[in-house]
Amino acid sequence: AAAVDVTLPARRTREGSLHPITIVRRQIEGIFLRMGYSIADGPEVENDFHNFEALNFPPDHPARDSQDTLFVDRKAVSPLLLRTHTSPVQIREMRRHGAPLRLIVPGRVYRKDEVDATHSPVFHQVEGLVVDRGISMADLKGTVAAFLAELFGEETKTRFIPTFFPFVEPGVDVAMSCIFCKGSGCAKCKGSGWIEIMGAGMVHPRA
Repeated sequence: AAAVDVTLPARRTREGSLHPITIVRRQIEGIFLRMGYSIADGPEVENDFHNFEALNFPPDHPARDSQDTLFVDRKAVSPLLLRTHTSPVQIREMRRHGAPLRLIVPGRVYRKDEVDATHSPVFHQVEGLVVDRGISMADLKGTVAAFLAELFGEETKTRFIPTFFPFVEPGVDVAMSCIFCKGSGCAKCKGSGWIEIMGAGMVHPRA
C-alpha cells in the first residue's frame, strides 16, 4: 500500500449556502415577526376535514377531485391527502388557541400540476391569519401593502380585485406592480404591469 504523507494539509471543507427559498422564507418570517405575528406549522399529510370541509369547500368542489389533489388514502373516514394549501393550519390553530390570533403559516403544499415555468406539483405558500375584534378589510389591505413594500421596496403598489374563495367573504385577488419593469409592462407581467401574487379576504363566518 502507498504510504500516507501525514504532513500534507487537510482538504478544506466546502462551505454550504442557504437555498434561495430558505432565504426568502426567513425574510418573510422576519417581516411578520416584527409586525407582531407568530409562526405556526402543521402536517403536510392532512385529512379532508381540515383541508376542505372546515374551510367551507362544498362536496362537489373541483379541488376535492383526484385530478387536482394528491390523495394518500381515500378510504379513510376522513380521506388523507397531501395538503393543497396551508389553510388547514388556521383551523387547527383556532381550535387550539381561540381568539385573538395573529399568525403566518409558511410551508410546502401539493397539487396535481404539470411542471412548467409557472406550475409545480410541490411549491411553497405563506398563509396569514388575524382573528380579533374590530378587524376590517382596511386592516388586511394595509398589512399586505406594508409587507410588500418592505419585501420588494417602498415604491411597490398593490391592487385588490374582488373574487370568490369558499373560505373568505369578501374575497380578493391581490396583485403587485411588476418588480421587473416597475409597472410599465414587460414579458414577465404579460404587458400588464402587474403580477398576481395571492388570494385574500375576511375569514368566512362558516369557515
